[in-house]
Amino acid sequence: MTKNAIINRLPSLVKLAAAATLMALIAAPRADAAAKQAGPARPTEETAARAAGDPIMAIVSIKSQHVTIYDADGWIMRAPVSTGIKGRETPAGVFSVVEKDKDHHSNLYDDAWMPNMERITWSGIALHGGPLPGYAASHGCIRMPYDFAENLFGRTQIGMRVIIAPDDVEPVDFSDPKLFVPNADALAAAPAHAETLAREAADAAQAADDAKKAATAAARDAAAAPAAVRKLEYLKARADAEFAFAEKVLAAARTDQDKARAQDLQQKASAKAADLGTQFDTAKADAKAKLDAAAAAQAALKAAEAKKADTAAAARDAKLATEPVAVFISRKTQRLYVRRGFAATIEIPIAIRDPDKPIGTHIFTAVARNDNGGLRWTEVTIDNGDDAKDALDRIDIPKDVLDRIAPTASPRSSLIISDEPPNREQNYRTEFVVVLNNQPQGGLAIRRPASDIVADRSDWYGFGFGYNYPPRQYGSYGRQYGGPSYYPQRGWW
Repeated sequence: MTKNAIINRLPSLVKLAAAATLMALIAAPRADAAAKQAGPARPTEETAARAAGDPIMAIVSIKSQHVTIYDADGWIMRAPVSTGIKGRETPAGVFSVVEKDKDHHSNLYDDAWMPNMERITWSGIALHGGPLPGYAASHGCIRMPYDFAENLFGRTQIGMRVIIAPDDVEPVDFSDPKLFVPNADALAAAPAHAETLAREAADAAQAADDAKKAATAAARDAAAAPAAVRKLEYLKARADAEFAFAEKVLAAARTDQDKARAQDLQQKASAKAADLGTQFDTAKADAKAKLDAAAAAQAALKAAEAKKADTAAAARDAKLATEPVAVFISRKTQRLYVRRGFAATIEIPIAIRDPDKPIGTHIFTAVARNDNGGLRWTEVTIDNGDDAKDALDRIDIPKDVLDRIAPTASPRSSLIISDEPPNREQNYRTEFVVVLNNQPQGGLAIRRPASDIVADRSDWYGFGFGYNYPPRQYGSYGRQYGGPSYYPQRGWW
C-alpha cells in the first residue's frame, strides 16, 4: 500500500479505534456490575457430619458474608449471612448473646419480622432470620437463613460468644502457662459451697426481717412513752399544787370544824400527790427502758442488715464462682476487667509492656476440660498487632487476681486482650463488648447508645453495676434456653 493510500485511510482507522474504546468503556461498568452481582462464590449452608455439642461461639465474617458456629471440637454449622450496608455497617468486634426472642418484630423498621432473634447489643444489633440477597443488605444486624436461625436459636445459651471479624478467621488450638488453670478441689467444692452460703444468706435475710419488725415495735413503744410521762408529770404538778393549797387552807382555819375539813383535804391531796409521784417515777423508768430497748433493737437491726449484706455478697460471689469467668485487658485504658456471667466483679489497673505498641485483638476461649483436669483453649485474632503468644507475654495478671478467678475457671471462660477500650454498648446486662475502631461502625452510630435505652426503661427491677441483681431471677449464663423470650422486652427493634 502506498504512502498516500495509508494517509487516506487514517480517518477511518481513528474512527474504528474510537468506537472500540467507547464500546470498552460501556462494557466495563456492565462487567463490573455483573461481577458485583455474582461476587465471590456464595457460602452454602452446611452441618458437620458428626454429633454436635453445645455451641460455644459464633464467628461472623463480614468479608465472606458467612457465619460459623463452633462447639468444643470445631465447627458444627455454617451458613451465608447478610450484614450491614454501607453507612450502617455491622460493627466488627467481640460480643455475646444478651437476649433471645423467638418472634421479634422491629419498632424501627416498619414492624419488620426478625424471627429467632439473638440480641448482641441493647441498642439493637442482633442475629436473626431474614432474606439473603447474597451481599450486605441489612441495617446493621446479621441476617441468617430462616431455617438456620431457627435451628441455632434452640441450641444457643445466653452469654454465647459472638465474634464479628472483618476477614475470615477461625479458632486455633492454643496453650500457654499464663492461661487460667483450675483447681480440681475448688471446682468440686464450688456448688456445695454456693448452696451453703445461699442458705446462710437466706437465714441472715430472715433474721434481718425479724430484727426490723422488732425494731419497729420497739420504736413504736418508745415513741408512746414520752407522752405518758408528760401526762403524769402534769397530773403530779396539779396534785402538788392541790396539796400546797390544802396546807394554806389548814393554816388559815380558825375553828375546829374548819381545821378538820382542811386536814382531811390535806391528807387526800398528800396521798394523791404521793401516788402520782410514784406513777411518774415508774413512767420515767419505763420510758427510759423503752428508749434503751429501741436503741438496742436499732443496733441489732443494723448488725443484722450488715450480716445480711455480707452473706448476700458472699453467696453471690460463691454462685458466680460456678459461672465461667471472662477477663478483658485493654491497652487503651491500661486496665483489667473481670466478669462472671454479666456481673462485674473486678477492675484494676494493669501494666502492659510497650504500652504504645499495638497489641491486636485476641480472644482466648476455654472450650473443654482436658485429660489433666485443666482446660483446653482456642484462640482467635481479629485485629493485627502482636501474635497471640507475644500479646500474652506483654501482660502479667496479678497473682491475687489469678488466685480469685483461676481455681474455679470452667469451659466457656475467656480472656480478651485488645487495643480497644470497653465499648459504650457494654453495661450491667452484657458481657464484654469490644468494637474495632479501625472498622466501620455505621450500624452502631445510627442507634441510640445502650446506656440511654437502659435509662429509659421502667422495668429493670433495680439492676445496677456489680452485684446488684433484680428481685426476679431470669436464669443464669450457663443454662440452656428453649422458650420464646428470656428477658423483659417490648419489641424495640
